[in-house]
Amino acid sequence: MLVLLPPSEGKAPSGNGAPLRPESLSLPGLGAAREAVLGELVELCSGDEDKAREVLGIGEGLRGEIAKNAALRTAGARPAGEIYTGVLYDALDLASLDAAAGRRAAGSLLVFSGLWGAVRVTDRIPSYRCSMGVKLPGLGALGAYWRTPMASALPEAAGDGLVLDLRSSAYAAAWKPKGEVAGRTATVRVLHSRMVDGVEKRSVVSHFNKATKGRIVRSLLTAGAVPADPAELVEALRDLGYAVEAEAPVRAGKAWSLDVVVTEIH
Repeated sequence: MLVLLPPSEGKAPSGNGAPLRPESLSLPGLGAAREAVLGELVELCSGDEDKAREVLGIGEGLRGEIAKNAALRTAGARPAGEIYTGVLYDALDLASLDAAAGRRAAGSLLVFSGLWGAVRVTDRIPSYRCSMGVKLPGLGALGAYWRTPMASALPEAAGDGLVLDLRSSAYAAAWKPKGEVAGRTATVRVLHSRMVDGVEKRSVVSHFNKATKGRIVRSLLTAGAVPADPAELVEALRDLGYAVEAEAPVRAGKAWSLDVVVTEIH
């Protein structure tokens, strides 16, 4: 099983570890593309600060992010699972997994990134600021830029197993499963169900959507669930207590759509 995750906007500090070794990152087929993005980002953030803030879409209060990006090649690196924070990662709580679940996380979780393309949670990276929605002056929109290198690297990473796609739309733009891979891919939407004047109302709540996705991944990891395809995933999630409504693709080359319906927000 390969689980595709979005990164977090906020990130933990880089720390004092050894600096980035780009050649050590997973998915080596993305290496040349990573170096191009890293080089342009460092150059951008080493120059005109106001221009860098404009390109990256960050406000006056986050000027420190520019200096952080300028020092990416020498900053300390930590496992990506420690760098990414926020609602989804708080709910996933990688640090508290037992050893077996931790090994499953290392082998199955892939975090998409505007800077790195995609990394395993065990890959050592520095803290950075560069979303997939950024348009760099030289390389252009990163969502489009990553599509070509991802087209070969991601099917290889997916192998012949289930792909559980929990990415947000901005990161989904970098790689869309096609053909046979799409048929064993499941995308997940979290819906909050509540009764209003005796009528059920359903809505997507962003914060809760992220938290529930984190809990779903944690549940699968701790249970040791290894669904081979979307249909088995539906059964595994139901066995774990989730209310799941599934829609199989109507034609080849399309992914399954899963709705996880919840009645409590926390």
